[in-house]
Amino acid sequence: MNRHSPKSPFELGYRMPPEWEEHEATWVSWPFDDALWEGYLEPVRENVAGLVATILRFEPVWLNVRDRESEDDARRRLEAAGADLARLRFNRLPLNDAWFRDNGPLFVRNREGEVAMVDWVFNAWGEKYEPWDADDAAPVAVAKELGMKRFEVPIVLEGGALELNGQGVCLTTRSCLLSQHRNPEMTQDEYERVLHEQLGVMHVCWLEGGLKDDHTDGHIDTIIRFSDDHTVLCAVEEDESDPNYGTLRHNRQLLENMRDHQGKPLEVVELPLPRKKPVLEGKRLPLTYANFYVGNGFVAVPTYGDENDERALEIIRRHFPGREVIGLDAQGLITGGGAFHCITQQQPAGEVARG
Repeated sequence: MNRHSPKSPFELGYRMPPEWEEHEATWVSWPFDDALWEGYLEPVRENVAGLVATILRFEPVWLNVRDRESEDDARRRLEAAGADLARLRFNRLPLNDAWFRDNGPLFVRNREGEVAMVDWVFNAWGEKYEPWDADDAAPVAVAKELGMKRFEVPIVLEGGALELNGQGVCLTTRSCLLSQHRNPEMTQDEYERVLHEQLGVMHVCWLEGGLKDDHTDGHIDTIIRFSDDHTVLCAVEEDESDPNYGTLRHNRQLLENMRDHQGKPLEVVELPLPRKKPVLEGKRLPLTYANFYVGNGFVAVPTYGDENDERALEIIRRHFPGREVIGLDAQGLITGGGAFHCITQQQPAGEVARG
């Protein structure tokens, strides 16, 4: 008896759209557990409330809340921020952590405009933080809530490890994807095949690594982001004595030799890191402006009360014409190792593909 493998999302006409294409909604998880946030839960929640209130000005938000206390806290803070709660939907979801870019699904859309999701294995960035079983189960719960088709992939991968443009070009880092605590048996070629089959990636540009003490092993969304199909904003460290200087300079040099989908060189725009170098529990926090989030008509950029804040905002404004570029405080949120891109996930506009 012949057994046929199910068709991949790409074979069925699906691809992952770039972040700047129209959204149906944004997904965010409400932070919980003060111990998990090293005692910084109060400022973290204030930062996330500011982000969610801003997103609600432009598009609907699905807010994952762990329990009644989280929902009540979120509602109170958002009301105080003047948020448009008519656009907000709460989704009760018991998570281990709040970083939905990584523990949530990645959404894909087909030629007919139907949206489905790809469900990867999540193991807490290489088995660093136990437990992670609830996080790994999150896409199943979201698919059930939306009634959405779900493609299950038995491979460890986090959304923050990938940066896609609208022409099938994907940026990523070897330090993350080739980590021995994710998929130790997989090669670069095998990753490229899987990314093609599941997300419609046509070409992968491999960078070497990310920021010092980044617990994700170097997610691309903290260092290099597309602003359009041909342009990348590349984080650089200007202090030659800083431990990030060499890694980021090397990434910058690699980008100079990379090509877009048409075989043309990418336009590389330097984006400075903040000058502040705070340390928490003996490790440097990965402050970066590259962890911005692009939504319907806006870009939310993390700021840190740093002398480079306005300089970074101006660079991002120049490369997202027609969008309101908004700097928002992320000094609390960064204590957990991420900022606005890490805690969000975009659901592209379109009809739900039924599972």
